[in-house]
Amino acid sequence: MANALIGIAILLLNILWWVIIAQVVLSWLLAFNVINTGSPAVRKFILALDRILAPIYRPIRRLLPDFGGIDFSPMVVLILIMVLQRLLGGLGAEIAYSG
Repeated sequence: MANALIGIAILLLNILWWVIIAQVVLSWLLAFNVINTGSPAVRKFILALDRILAPIYRPIRRLLPDFGGIDFSPMVVLILIMVLQRLLGGLGAEIAYSG
């Protein structure tokens, strides 16, 4: 049962990983005017990603110093996701080994 919950947590972290990657790529495409923000569908998709990820980025943005327009909070979140995945993987292996 515990391994199933750990597997679900790792899966959710993987989904969050790809959502953050998509948001970062979209922000770059917006910065270089590759994507037309005049399209309502594109604008709604970008706003939805921002609303989903803003609560995750907010505490990290408070801790990080100002880097002059460069936002390192997605990179910090991705590193934290990797650390959590490794910890959960190790915990799952430990539970499987002891059980």
